[in-house]
Amino acid sequence: MPYATAQLARRVLPAAAALTLLAGCTSVRPDLPESPAVPAERAAQDALLRAAERRLVDDCLADRGLRATAEPRAPAQDRALRAALFGTGPRELSVTLATGATVTAHSDGCLAAARDRLYGDQRRWFRVQVVVDNLRAEAQARYRDDPAHRAVLARWTACVAPSGRPRPHHPDPEDAARCARETGLDETRARLERAELTEVRALHREELTTYRQLRDRALLRAARLPAPTPPQKGNAPS
Repeated sequence: MPYATAQLARRVLPAAAALTLLAGCTSVRPDLPESPAVPAERAAQDALLRAAERRLVDDCLADRGLRATAEPRAPAQDRALRAALFGTGPRELSVTLATGATVTAHSDGCLAAARDRLYGDQRRWFRVQVVVDNLRAEAQARYRDDPAHRAVLARWTACVAPSGRPRPHHPDPEDAARCARETGLDETRARLERAELTEVRALHREELTTYRQLRDRALLRAARLPAPTPPQKGNAPS
C-alpha cells in the first residue's frame, strides 16, 4: 500500500518506476549475507518484501480486532480501518523533493508499524525511499530547460499543432507519438535523462547507500518471519 501523499506528491512516481530506475545502480548486493530463504532475483525479492509487509500489517490489525478484506463495510467500520491502517492526526513524516513536490505520511498506524519492524527505522526508510523513488522525476525536471530539449519540444509542438490551426489541449495520441519520432523528441529526452540521472545519483549517493542497506536487512527479516498461524474458525477478527 502506498504512502499517503499531499497535493503535488500525489503525482509522485510509483514504486515500480523506481525499481526500473534502480536496475543499473542497486542490483543484488554480492555481500548480502547468505540465506537460503532470500531469493537472488530482484522481482522475487520485491515479492518477498511485499508479502512480509502485508503479513506484519495484518498482524497489527488483528491485534486491534480488525482485518483488511475486500468485503463491503459500513462507513464507520471503513473509517476505523483506514485510521488503524494509515494513522490519524497530522502527518509527522515529510520530505520535500528537489522537484518541489512534498510527500507526507503518518508515523503511526499499522502500515508505519510494519515498515518500522521490517526496515528497522521507518523514518529513515521513508526519507530514502521517497528520494530514490523520485530520482527519475528529478532528472526529468533538471533537463526541461536544457536548450536542446526546448528546441526539440518546440518542433514537436509545431508538428502536433501546425501553423494556422488551434493548439489542442490533448493532442491525438497517434499524432503525438508520430511527431515525437519525427522530431527526435524521444531520443533527445532519453539522452538528456541518462546524463542527468548520472548527476542525480551522484548527488544522492548517501540516500542510495542507506536505501540498499535498509533493504538488504529487510530481506533477511522478511525471510525469517515465522509462518502465519491460521485464524481459529469463529474467532477471526472482524
